Amino acid sequence: MKDEIKLTKLAKCAGCGAKVGAGVLAQLLEDIKVHQDPNLLVGFDRSDDASVYKISDELALVQTVDFFPPIADDPYTFGQIAATNALSDVYAMGGEPKLALNIMAIPKDMPKEAVHQLLRGGYDKVYEAGALITGGHSILDDEPKYGLAVTGFVHPDKILTNSGARPGDVLFFTKPIGIGVLTTAAKAGMTSQAGMDLAIQMMTTLNKAARDVMVQFEVHACTDVTGFGMLGHLYEMAQGSDVQIELHVDQVDLIPEALELARMGILPEGMYRNRTFAEAAVDPGDTELAKQDLLYDPQTAGGLVMACAPKDADALYEALQKAVPSAQRIGIVKAYEGGKRIILK
Repeated sequence: MKDEIKLTKLAKCAGCGAKVGAGVLAQLLEDIKVHQDPNLLVGFDRSDDASVYKISDELALVQTVDFFPPIADDPYTFGQIAATNALSDVYAMGGEPKLALNIMAIPKDMPKEAVHQLLRGGYDKVYEAGALITGGHSILDDEPKYGLAVTGFVHPDKILTNSGARPGDVLFFTKPIGIGVLTTAAKAGMTSQAGMDLAIQMMTTLNKAARDVMVQFEVHACTDVTGFGMLGHLYEMAQGSDVQIELHVDQVDLIPEALELARMGILPEGMYRNRTFAEAAVDPGDTELAKQDLLYDPQTAGGLVMACAPKDADALYEALQKAVPSAQRIGIVKAYEGGKRIILK
């Protein structure tokens, strides 16, 4: 299949790097009236990963949608990555995905077998999550795009948002950083085969295991790190929780090849959008510029950031080490007393 069609050659942007910047998105949503409903526990006005609607005292629906242009040439792999990314928002809320709908745009001359493999990739990953694809919608477009609308379940009292972090919480992360740089460099043939294999492995690893571990401990806030980069998503967490975050850069798992590429100036366009959005809230200290760039790098199907109560921090870390690709203890949450929201140490 890879010899027949190169999906990334059909796309101007790749994966979550195609997302509208967080700052622009906030402007687009500005002044849109938010209607009140006592059962709407989380809506779009919260800058969170998904919406949550209470059905009963025991059940709430988690709903999200995510799609993007190809980030891999192989259609089956692209389908897997897009599905993994879409499912992640439900996991970030502490929920379990149950139903999904395909969202697909394809060129009219795209080979039938390529479309079939793309859809099969999405189906296989959704089934791995224990959910079902029950339909969807497709249109013709010059640039292929694929993703899912996902519905999950969560107990109303166990919802995790990105705005619940408390002073004293310990921050954890579950995947390495640098996917956007690797996939950008790959377009120019500058990523090694090992680097691309690692990127695909991470982008097709569900956050299910991370979620299953997380819900066993006292975690106050969670978000997945995707298109806005680690610093963009941490800024939303810090702002939403009205706290300050101290990020220990040397404890973040920065992919060595991605760091070397960043030092060469090989950076995705989305990195610059993310820096524009969050930079004013970040005190970089003496952190190397290339490391800063990776912390703004848009991730596709990235890991979960968790803000955990100090009493459970050691136990959570031990459990994550057995369950996720890269268990990292990356920082602490402090009371906000003015100034920058994020301090790089």
